Amino acid sequence: MAAASLALAVAAAGCGGGGSGSGSGSGSGATGTTAGGGTAADPGHALFTSVGCSSCHTLAAAGARGQVGPNLDTLKPTEAQVAKQVTNGGGGMPAFKDQLNAKQIQQVASYVAKAAGG
Repeated sequence: MAAASLALAVAAAGCGGGGSGSGSGSGSGATGTTAGGGTAADPGHALFTSVGCSSCHTLAAAGARGQVGPNLDTLKPTEAQVAKQVTNGGGGMPAFKDQLNAKQIQQVASYVAKAAGG
């Protein structure tokens, strides 16, 4: 598990603060079921889109094709790994603990882990 956490941090190198957190939270405005089984109305999906995660990361369920950070579909991080990375940042990824509250971090972590199959 430590190796996977390290891989997540290293793979995130270069993933700068692509999002400012000022998005509307609606992303593409899509509704319905995503490939990961959640819905586009899922608060984690809305956060993933609105805070700029999709500008750096690839995640098919979110329609994200970022090339800066790791491909989350390939990495398949666990909810705990995502929560830690989103909270603390590292490897070029900014920390979001000052932009998102603990509940929001858990929502995006749950969504990413579920959508990526982690």
